[in-house]
Amino acid sequence: MVRLAAFDMDGTLLLPTHRLGKETLASLHALHHRDVTLTFATGRHLLDMQPVVKELITLPAWLITGNGTRVHDLDGNLLFGCDLPPSIAEEVLHRHWQTPASIHVFNDEGWFTDKPLPFVREAHVMSGFQYQLRDLKKMSAHEVTKICFIAPHETLRALEIELREALGERANICFSAWDCLEVLPLGCHKGAALTWLCQHLSLSLADCMAFGDAMNDREMLEQVGNGFIMGNAMHQLKAVLPHLPVIGHCETQAVSHYLNHWMTTPHLDYSPEC
Repeated sequence: MVRLAAFDMDGTLLLPTHRLGKETLASLHALHHRDVTLTFATGRHLLDMQPVVKELITLPAWLITGNGTRVHDLDGNLLFGCDLPPSIAEEVLHRHWQTPASIHVFNDEGWFTDKPLPFVREAHVMSGFQYQLRDLKKMSAHEVTKICFIAPHETLRALEIELREALGERANICFSAWDCLEVLPLGCHKGAALTWLCQHLSLSLADCMAFGDAMNDREMLEQVGNGFIMGNAMHQLKAVLPHLPVIGHCETQAVSHYLNHWMTTPHLDYSPEC
């Protein structure tokens, strides 16, 4: 019996335009009417997610934001928080990395970067959430939730090696998208946050389903009773979780397609093409 459904946003629940499809919204409402607890587990900031949930989705939902660095209840109250150790944030911000990737800092106040990057705004059209230009070298290293680098994938692959050599086991380094590499607190990820939330709600992970498309979804997908990988997912995710079913593409609202099957014909085998 599924009692909670957790959804990644970009590349999973949202269309490639970073908007919510009508069929997807209808499926979420149908889940809610079946008393399935809704949880959005995303790398996005709370300030980015709150207006989406309140104004567009209009359903009660628990929020796991910042790739597991924050958990908020149905009223927006902070239940769980995890920050980068100041020493790690300081090192990442002040060390010279051999990369042209742009660097982005997140804390509870918002999103900060030191160079304009207009194209990244496209992902936040629903909420209007925007970065603030700031001299990152002068920012406090305290209460930083995560730091991410944006660049083409091959550029980030080289940076990943450099980051791992410098930080070792002191931080969690993962791809949240092809063009986004993140530095997170050690042991902090969507899976750990969802585990915490389930304990808070007296639920079992075995009674949860989850959907995702990137390496930052790995722990969440492998821990729940029913994990589903998007057809458009990173090939690395499919490779490390070969036992999980792959559904269709976010472009065709595959999450909605699967949920409709699960709610109406669960006794039949599921095919993304049906």
